Amino acid sequence: MSSTCIIVDGLNLFTRHFIANPSTNENGESVGGTVGTLGAICRLAEKFSPDRMIVVWESGGSPRKRQIYPEYKSSRRPQKLNRYYGDDIPSTVQNRNDQINTLISILSELPVIQIYVPDCEADDVIGYICKYKLEGWRKVIVSSDKDFYQLLNKETIIYSPTWKKFVSFKEVREKFSISAENFCLAKSICGDSSDNIPGIKGAGFKTVAKRFPFLESRNFFLISDIITECTRQIESGSKVKVFKTIIENENVIRRNWKLINLDTNNLSAYQIERILNSIDTFEPTRNKMSILRILKNKSIKNLDIDRFFLAIKMLG
Repeated sequence: MSSTCIIVDGLNLFTRHFIANPSTNENGESVGGTVGTLGAICRLAEKFSPDRMIVVWESGGSPRKRQIYPEYKSSRRPQKLNRYYGDDIPSTVQNRNDQINTLISILSELPVIQIYVPDCEADDVIGYICKYKLEGWRKVIVSSDKDFYQLLNKETIIYSPTWKKFVSFKEVREKFSISAENFCLAKSICGDSSDNIPGIKGAGFKTVAKRFPFLESRNFFLISDIITECTRQIESGSKVKVFKTIIENENVIRRNWKLINLDTNNLSAYQIERILNSIDTFEPTRNKMSILRILKNKSIKNLDIDRFFLAIKMLG
């Protein structure tokens, strides 16, 4: 593979730093989300010397997924700053939005592709890019979202801001006893409480790995294979309750698959066209003076712009 692309789940990476990074500007306002995200991008660029960098931003959610399951992500709550300010507690939402706007403005002055697709989730956009647009590239996905595990292969690895390390299909198999190829299937059975996706009662990852050991294989399996195995186990006299529960709730697994699987199923032709257009028509820029003006306007001094420009010198 001759080319490398870093693909950043923008809101995911920003949120990690927004919550935990204590950096403030000269006015005492929180800027940890902006400074921390840029610092992370800089370090990744230094490590990989990428030919391309793409930051994908989350839109207002996916109407298609809400049609499949109206309660999808309905339990989400706004993230709060994980710090103490005494009696002077800042407006979390206002500060968060201001930091994101600052970050977007700075990245717009750099050779970094930013993609925002209305009515679409960032993970669906990233999934499409990895599978269909950058096939043959070395890809580094920056996100703590486990949904991306299904994209892992010889071309694609993940950097987890939560684990603070890189994740390959080897690490996923060692941690879950389930291969990356079958992670989407396993998650469709287990569900995802963070996205308010209910799974099969009594079927966590450990149970799924134990009852369906073939999911550790690099071979790709289908929901029908799971149902067939459950039927075989019951006919063989197994009293394990989860086999019967899975058969009775096959529709739940199929619904979850539609929500979790990263492919074209949750993208319209217009959205795909917008993704491709954002990449194909991108014209890189390197406007250091504009960035310095943004930083001055926001009273941010704890950012090494010279180091950042040196790190992204290969981007085009």
